[in-house]
Amino acid sequence: MQSRRLGRTDLFTAPIVLGGNVFGWTADKATSFAVLDRFVAGGANTIDTADVYSAWAPGNSGGESETIIGEWMRARGNREKIVVVTKVGSPMGKGKEGLKPGYIEEAVEASLKRLQTDVIDLYLSHWPDMATPFADTLGAYGRLIEKGKIRWCGASNLTAALLEQALAATASGGPRYEVLQPEYNLADRAGFENGLADLCRREEIGVITYFSLAKGFLSGKYRSEADLGQSARGGGVKAYLNPRGFRILDALETVAAAHRAKPAEVALAWIMARPGVTAPIASATSVEQVDSLIRATEISLSYAEMAALNEASAP
Repeated sequence: MQSRRLGRTDLFTAPIVLGGNVFGWTADKATSFAVLDRFVAGGANTIDTADVYSAWAPGNSGGESETIIGEWMRARGNREKIVVVTKVGSPMGKGKEGLKPGYIEEAVEASLKRLQTDVIDLYLSHWPDMATPFADTLGAYGRLIEKGKIRWCGASNLTAALLEQALAATASGGPRYEVLQPEYNLADRAGFENGLADLCRREEIGVITYFSLAKGFLSGKYRSEADLGQSARGGGVKAYLNPRGFRILDALETVAAAHRAKPAEVALAWIMARPGVTAPIASATSVEQVDSLIRATEISLSYAEMAALNEASAP
């Protein structure tokens, strides 16, 4: 499988990243292990998670996804072959959130323990923390890099203006955010394309996108409100049920038919072909879904097909 460099780092990833948000939520430990096994067997290597996954599930408190990934890597003895991405900053209990240096240094130790590893390949600021200066947060990451706790740092959910501020905060030295994780897909284009994409390309910042299938909408299985109960995430799809959303689905189905592929596979292939994107993140709760993710990396869309998808999804 093709390998892509994550920005200016020394990390290389397959064109698809496995989302770990479902581990310990809609995928139990046994299912998660099967999904992870199939993913690496298909030639991929990067897993994205966060300390907060999946605190929202009944009975969970956060850390479940990292714990499962750590147990899997230990059981398989494959840590050196895996690029591990995790995040800090989301609420993990009273006083445990944000990007203040002291909390980051506490949180990284908890993530390392759950992941059963000595180092995190890529550590991301999950959300902006406007109460903490970028220089303070990045200074904390610099100390973690010096100690060998993390290899590289990045951020998720930054606007172009905030990313500019973060880059300016380290203009005189120290680590900078080398990877950005924005929301981006055929149905949600404006946030990334209006400034962020150009900035990331200019600054050679790696980009791994989340909600790459628009919360499942781009799978094509949601065509009406009656379909929303098909999964635990169906409620987040309602906003896409409009004329533009249906145009996107129609275009996806047309292109998919030409490739004998699924709409979701084409939607991921579209992201992989977009300028400035390193790889989309997508989650799976079955080995069949993993096989579909791997097939997406094998689809080569023509200029005409990309143009048709771009036109149907124009913001």
